[in-house]
Amino acid sequence: MESINIKIDDKNYEYPKNVILDTISRDLSDEYKGIVTIGKIKNKLKDLSSSLCEDCNLELIDTTQPDGMRVYMRTLSLIFIKACEEIYPGCDVTIEHSLSNGLYCEIKNNKNEVTEEDMNNIKLKVKNIIDSDFKIEKIVTDKLDAIKILKENNKSAKAELLKYKEYEDVKLYKCGGYINHFYGHMLPSTSYVKTFDIKKWQSGVVILGPSKNDKSKPQDFVPQLKLSNIYKESEIWSELMGIDKVASLNEAIINNKYGEIIRIVEALHEKKISQIADMAKEHNKRVILIAAPSSSGKTSFAHRLSIQLKVNNLHPVPISLDDYFVDREDTPLDEFGNYDFESIYAIDLDLFNRDLEKLLKGEEIKLPKFNFKTGKREFSGKTLKIEKDQPIILEGIHALNPMLTQSIDDKDKFKIYISVLTQINLDNHNRIPTTDLRLIRRIVRDYNFRGYSAEKTILNWWSVRRGEDKNIFPYQEEADIMFNSACLYELAVLKKYAKPLLEQIKDDNEAFIEANRILKFLQYFVELDDELDIPPTSIIREFIGGSRIVD
Repeated sequence: MESINIKIDDKNYEYPKNVILDTISRDLSDEYKGIVTIGKIKNKLKDLSSSLCEDCNLELIDTTQPDGMRVYMRTLSLIFIKACEEIYPGCDVTIEHSLSNGLYCEIKNNKNEVTEEDMNNIKLKVKNIIDSDFKIEKIVTDKLDAIKILKENNKSAKAELLKYKEYEDVKLYKCGGYINHFYGHMLPSTSYVKTFDIKKWQSGVVILGPSKNDKSKPQDFVPQLKLSNIYKESEIWSELMGIDKVASLNEAIINNKYGEIIRIVEALHEKKISQIADMAKEHNKRVILIAAPSSSGKTSFAHRLSIQLKVNNLHPVPISLDDYFVDREDTPLDEFGNYDFESIYAIDLDLFNRDLEKLLKGEEIKLPKFNFKTGKREFSGKTLKIEKDQPIILEGIHALNPMLTQSIDDKDKFKIYISVLTQINLDNHNRIPTTDLRLIRRIVRDYNFRGYSAEKTILNWWSVRRGEDKNIFPYQEEADIMFNSACLYELAVLKKYAKPLLEQIKDDNEAFIEANRILKFLQYFVELDDELDIPPTSIIREFIGGSRIVD
C-alpha cells in the first residue's frame, strides 16, 4: 500500500495514502493538552473527516486554541439545540452570547424561564445524543436548494438570512434526521463531544466545553451578574428598534430605514453616558476609573463623559498612566523574556498612589512625563493641583485592578467598564462574538490611522487578547457601571472598510484563516454606504474617521 509522509511539530510520521485526519488525531491525542477538533494544512482548516493523499505539513488544533474551541462549541451547540427541540417540540432555542467561559442560551417553550428540572432533562438528552454517536454529515449545496431545505425543516428565519449571502455555496449539517445551518466546521459525530456541562443561569442556561487546563473536566462556571445585565439591556435596546438579527438590519438598510436606527443608537449612547455622569456627580466620586479591552471606543467614551461631567458643573482632569511607567530597565519580563509593558508592575505604583493621595488632599504634585525614546521618566517642572469640583479621570487596562489605586478609599472611586457587546446575531444559532467585532474595528482603525495592514493586526491580535485575559477581564465585575459601546448598525458600515483589506490576504499568508473566517460572516451583511446620519461624536467615528473628539 502506498504511504505518505506527514510532518507534525517537526516530527515525521508515515501513514497510508488517503488516511483520514481523524486517525492521526486519535493516534496523537495524548500529546495534546486539549481535545483535537480540526487540522491545518497550508493555512487552510481541514475537518477531521478529511482524507490526506500526499505528503504535507500538518498542524493539529485542539480546544486550547480559539479555532479548536470554536469547532467544539459549535458541535456542542448543535447537539444542545437538537436535544431541546426533541424534548420540547416547537420550542425556540437561541444561542445568545458568550458568558462565564461558555455560551448563554435561552429556550422559549411557553415558560417564563428554564427550571432546574428542564435543565436536568436537557443534560440527560444531550448525553444520550452524544452516546448514540450520530454522524454529523456536511451537505454542500447552493443557496436556492438550502433555502428550500431549511423551510421544509421549519427554519424559515435561517432561510431568510441566506437570501443575503454573497457566495452561492451553503453548508448544512445533518445529524440523526435533524438539519440546520451553521457557519464554520463541525466534528464528525456527536461522540466527539466528550466533556460538557450545562448550568442554569437567570432565565436560561450556560453550556460549557472542556477546560483549557484539563480536557476531561468542563470549564468552571463563574457567575457574571453585571455582564449579564448589560447584555440584557442591550437586547432590550435592539428589540426597541425591531432589529435583533442580521436579516432585519439588512431589510432596514435596503428599505432606507437605517437613518432612524442610527439616530436612536446614538441617542441611547448619549443618554447612557449622561446617566453615568449624573451618578458620578450624585455620589461625589473624586476618581473616575475607565477600563476597556482593545477597540472598545474608550477614547471617544472618555471625551464624551468629560463633556457630560462639565454639563454637571464638574471640571474633570485626565491623568495618563503611561507617564507613571517605571524606567525601561526596571520593566518586568514576561515568560518569553520580553519586556511586559502590560504588567501592572510596569507602573510605579508607589509614586502613583502617593500622587493620587496628595491630589485628593488638595496638595500640589510634580507631574512626571515618560520619555518613550529614552525609556526614562522625566520631570519638566509641570505641576498639578485640583479643586473639589475636579474629578480625576484615569483610563487604562489596569483601571479596575484594586492594586492600581490601593491607597484610595473605595468610596472615592467610580469604576466604569466598557466593552463591545454585539446586540444582534446572524440568526438564532450563529452568534457574532464580541471579540470579532473588536478585531474588525481594530483592523479598520489600524489601517486608517496607523498605517498597519490587516495582516499585521490579525497576527498581533493573539498578544492583545493574551493581555486582556490577564489584565482586564478578571476585573470587569469590579465595575460600578458597564457601558456597551457597540453600535447596532456598525458591521454594515465597517464591512466596506474591512472587506478589501481582508481580501488582500492570500492563502499562503499566516493570517489567511482568520481573514477568511471574518469574510465568511461579513458576507451576510448588506453594506451601509451612507454615513451622513453618523454624528462626528459617534464612537464608530473613532475607527472609520470623521471624529470631532478624537485626535
